[in-house]
Amino acid sequence: MPAHVVVFDYGSGNLRSAQRAMERTGAEVTVSSDPRVAMESDGLVVPGVGAFSACMSSLRAAGGDRVIGRRVAGGRPVLAICVGLQVLFDRGVEQAGVGAEEEATEGCGEWPGTVERLRAPILPHMGWNTVRAPEDSVLFDGVDPDARFYFVHSYAVRTWELTSHNPRVHAPRVTWSEHGEPFVAAVENGPLSATQFHPEKSGDAGARLLANWAATL
Repeated sequence: MPAHVVVFDYGSGNLRSAQRAMERTGAEVTVSSDPRVAMESDGLVVPGVGAFSACMSSLRAAGGDRVIGRRVAGGRPVLAICVGLQVLFDRGVEQAGVGAEEEATEGCGEWPGTVERLRAPILPHMGWNTVRAPEDSVLFDGVDPDARFYFVHSYAVRTWELTSHNPRVHAPRVTWSEHGEPFVAAVENGPLSATQFHPEKSGDAGARLLANWAATL
């Protein structure tokens, strides 16, 4: 019986592209804004586009932050994409316009850290880029190390702050990329996984990553 995956519709993200990409893994996919449906699914995909503050506001209004927290606490898989990754951190710091003061928005707090503007000569970081995944990565298993993934963003997590000193607990697997400076490209932390890039727009490499995630459900 195929796994049931819900793409959470909270008004932010490329829902249909994510739906079609997940369907190609063989999963049964539903797009829903119902927290109960999202909670009961085998796997939950949380897309996100645009500004951190707007995305977080919409996620809270739809009850998505609570759904993510409850699923993670219960060991139930979640995959977040693009700004979906960003809002999992403690906070995002954005600038509304040229010369405007930076404003901080509280995130879901699943991981410590701050989403900040990349220090790069050209922004947004738009297009194809390679990543450096850990050898024991599940998401990137079987993916060519030289494969490129599709990014569209100006903000990112520039430092990883969560570590585990318990030898019986697996430390999060963190994948990095670089645009002007290194930044977090993906995270695998128990039931919670996330990518800064768009796997649904990343060709064969992205399809393999989604299939790897679906295989864990």
